[in-house]
Amino acid sequence: MVSRHAVAGGHLLVVVPQDELRRSLAERLTAEGHAVTAVATGAEAMARITAGHVDLIVVDIDIPDLYDLAGRRPVLTDRPPIICMTTCEALSTLLPEVGTEIEDYVTKPCRIPELLARVEVQLRQPVLRRGDLLLDEVTCQVWRGDRPIEVTAAEYRLLRHLLVHAGQVLSKEQLAQRVWGESRDVNTIERLVSRLRQKVDEAGPPLIHTKRGFGYRLG
Repeated sequence: MVSRHAVAGGHLLVVVPQDELRRSLAERLTAEGHAVTAVATGAEAMARITAGHVDLIVVDIDIPDLYDLAGRRPVLTDRPPIICMTTCEALSTLLPEVGTEIEDYVTKPCRIPELLARVEVQLRQPVLRRGDLLLDEVTCQVWRGDRPIEVTAAEYRLLRHLLVHAGQVLSKEQLAQRVWGESRDVNTIERLVSRLRQKVDEAGPPLIHTKRGFGYRLG
């Protein structure tokens, strides 16, 4: 799934084993204008992640099957940002336990105002992501993993549109109209997609796909 972080009103997944804390967090986050799904186990979390749109995950490191969740890294490669609730005092200590990258953490006992502030920081980041492909809308830079990708202005605009609509099949005509607001030669779109595919898919699994007779899909 693609994660497009908005200023407010994100779709949050809360993964906390304790019933009272889980309800409290869900209520507070809902009151802040977010759509919240609250679950108690890693298995439930994985089902929610794979089934629908999630902007941000808030997870307690003490969930019973955390290692099951962390062990499914091929699924988590394409996942929303994670904020972890933990007794650890540093990310260097936390990462080996979680088994996957996280964006931020709060120490327990959890201070709700601090957690809310960290949630807002993550939701305000103007980054489009699909797997290890990142597009920063502030700096107009693109990365695949740790490798920066040099793109032209036209390639950037096309890639941004594919990321915003990740998973959808878009025809050449749709791309021409939506990206540039005009009718462009389909050969121009083909050339742009071809150049993007060479750059984006050079050092990783293919992300830009062709559905013959229909168009292109990023996913």
